[in-house]
Amino acid sequence: MKVLLSGNEAIASAAYENGIKFAAGYPGTPATEILEEISAYQGINAQWSVNEKVALDVAVGASLGGLRSLVAMKHVGMNVASDTLMTLSYVGVNAGLIIVTVDDPGMHSSQNEQDNRNYAKFAKIPLLEPSDSQEAKDFVRIALHISEKYDVPVFIRLTARIAHTESIVKMSGNDKNLFVKKLSLNPAKYVMIPSNARARRLFVEKRLKRLERFSEEFSFNRVEWKKGELGIITSGLCYQYARESCPNASILKLSLTYPLPNNLILNFAKKFPFIYVIEELDPFLQEQIQAMGVKVKGRELFPFTGELSVDLIQKHLLRQVPIKSFSFPKRTFSRSPSLCAGCAYLGLFYILKKMKMIVIGDIGCYSLCALPPLSSLETCISMGSGLGIAQGLRSALNKKLKKRVVGVIGDSTFIHSGIPALINSIYNKEITTTIILDNQATAMTGGQDHPGTGVNIRKEKVPKTSFEALTDSLGIKKTIIIDSYNLRQVKKVIRESLNYKYSSLIIARNPCVLKVPKRYKRSFQIIPGRCSSCKECLKLGCPALISKEDKPYIDPQICIGCSLCRQICPRSAIKEAK
Repeated sequence: MKVLLSGNEAIASAAYENGIKFAAGYPGTPATEILEEISAYQGINAQWSVNEKVALDVAVGASLGGLRSLVAMKHVGMNVASDTLMTLSYVGVNAGLIIVTVDDPGMHSSQNEQDNRNYAKFAKIPLLEPSDSQEAKDFVRIALHISEKYDVPVFIRLTARIAHTESIVKMSGNDKNLFVKKLSLNPAKYVMIPSNARARRLFVEKRLKRLERFSEEFSFNRVEWKKGELGIITSGLCYQYARESCPNASILKLSLTYPLPNNLILNFAKKFPFIYVIEELDPFLQEQIQAMGVKVKGRELFPFTGELSVDLIQKHLLRQVPIKSFSFPKRTFSRSPSLCAGCAYLGLFYILKKMKMIVIGDIGCYSLCALPPLSSLETCISMGSGLGIAQGLRSALNKKLKKRVVGVIGDSTFIHSGIPALINSIYNKEITTTIILDNQATAMTGGQDHPGTGVNIRKEKVPKTSFEALTDSLGIKKTIIIDSYNLRQVKKVIRESLNYKYSSLIIARNPCVLKVPKRYKRSFQIIPGRCSSCKECLKLGCPALISKEDKPYIDPQICIGCSLCRQICPRSAIKEAK
């Protein structure tokens, strides 16, 4: 049977078919759907972990215990998991272990554009790059084979386009004959004290040589010969771009991109005066191929940032060699991203801006508050960094400015990596004001649950993490829960917290409007005769409030009836609609 699947769905399907019994991850676009889809399969223990390092740690434990395991994360999640990854390369596996990393060229939903292929070379572990959903599915089976044969965790690297684009996949049933390995206990292999680690370091180098020989024989590394004089080496989604943009080129398609098949590359390169390497982000392939002595042109021909496309490849390669051109329609529609209509945190950030607070932020929906009209966020760097940055900033400022600094963090992000920063500030006697935006969801990636919601990935009820009890145990002397839709209360509590002589915590507890869309059974409208067109309401940044004929207008199809606009209108010109 053949079906249409996205790359993420194909990974999940293959996990089930190939006997993976444990899967973990942390929500992060463009990787989120992998765990969500896996959780629908019976027989796989799927878990949202509190962060990516914990996800990898528990997957390592499951592999040690004999279960084929998979961990999935977006590219920046690998930074969090890298502490375990680098030593895991020495340790190896028992049952097969796959690490799926999904990169985001173009930064559609990410704070950076790192190329995680570099992690494979850094950790000296094999890397597979599928070019469509069928290969994403096939490479799970292959990765498990490599992992168990060579005693190594294996990377499968997708990019956002592969992860979210549907293509045809051939389905097969779950292999009932797949076995579970026995528990493996071997201190010399798994306890990385220096004496053991030195021996395993030598093992890593010997394993890499074996993997290089495997790469030469790997059938998914293949040449597609054409009569033209253009030779291209590429991998992943760029293979699809290269094939479409250069139909007369001979293409060496690499699917195992670390370690590379040196002999296959050298034999291919002999046929051409120059080799053109087409890849997104870093010159990962290009630098390795140049080191073999091959004359290569690649990243210097294309923009160094963002995604490639058929148009871009044709435009830039035309300067080097004649290529038949194709034309593609260009997208013209665009709009600035914004928080949802009626999001409770629109009002909170409106008040923070009015009070001229220095707001140190974090990763989450609320990072959009850095954009106009709110423009009320000063930093957004990495998961959990906001609270640490707020602490350091306060220590650098004078007494008057210190009081204006507030650290803002989402509930899921606080659990992910904000807790250590809060402990750090208390331990070092820094007086801080922290706001946890508790909307009871990992909202930015689609509303997934986390320990603070009391529900797991299978929608089963589990013990609920109490932020109040947790922070009380850390030494926070003042914790206040506020309703972000009550702007008078918000302003009062923030003003009071600025004068505390100890650290305080404000928990803004309002459910995500996407999870409770019909919380208010009403909408609001503007009274034309009373409105002075001061446009103060537009400063909320609510998508339901727009400028129509140079006057504020509330779109009744979008308004959820939260009343934030009514509270800030200086002329009481907003009333409940009939």
